[in-house]
Amino acid sequence: MSLTPKTPLPPTSFPLRPIPMLIFGSRWLQLPLYIGLIVAQGVYVVLFLKELWHLFAHAFDFSEQQIMLAVLGLIDVVMISNLLVMVIVGGYETFVSRLNLQGHPDEPEWLSHVNASVLKIKLAMAIIGISSIHLLRTFIEAGALGSARTSNYTETGVMWQTIIHTVFILSAVGIAYVDRLSNLATEEARRQGHHEHANGHGGHH
Repeated sequence: MSLTPKTPLPPTSFPLRPIPMLIFGSRWLQLPLYIGLIVAQGVYVVLFLKELWHLFAHAFDFSEQQIMLAVLGLIDVVMISNLLVMVIVGGYETFVSRLNLQGHPDEPEWLSHVNASVLKIKLAMAIIGISSIHLLRTFIEAGALGSARTSNYTETGVMWQTIIHTVFILSAVGIAYVDRLSNLATEEARRQGHHEHANGHGGHH
């Protein structure tokens, strides 16, 4: 049976030369790094359970502020864990090998269109979220500043933490803006290529 133009051709595979094969295969050196992050994820699970048990054991002893700080600590652990998941799954999918999760009911929604730029923006937003939790805890504990109660924070420390959080936000905005400019330039180049291609066909006629 002859092939028609609508019949999909099988993908052609060709062996790489030794040097390109070595360079391309070096991506697997990142595998132990991602396995190490999975181990770190397990450590965070243990830390979460430890903090949760500490909160439960002192549920009737803690003040409202202490309970709020403990809950914020749990949220902080969860957000860092989410960051680890994004780095492990997104980084492996982008830089090492495909996970082939298409059609899986638990496939993350963001993984279908993940690339290096999207991953950078998502990581920046996750870091801002983590920094926000730390800053909120600082503001709650800094209520003792200027009073008789002892506090672990100074006015200078609170100021610098706020400045660093603002820098995180500006950095994320800058990354998103540069990524948008890059996408616009890519789209413009693609449209220009289609336009030149169409003009070339018109010139032949």
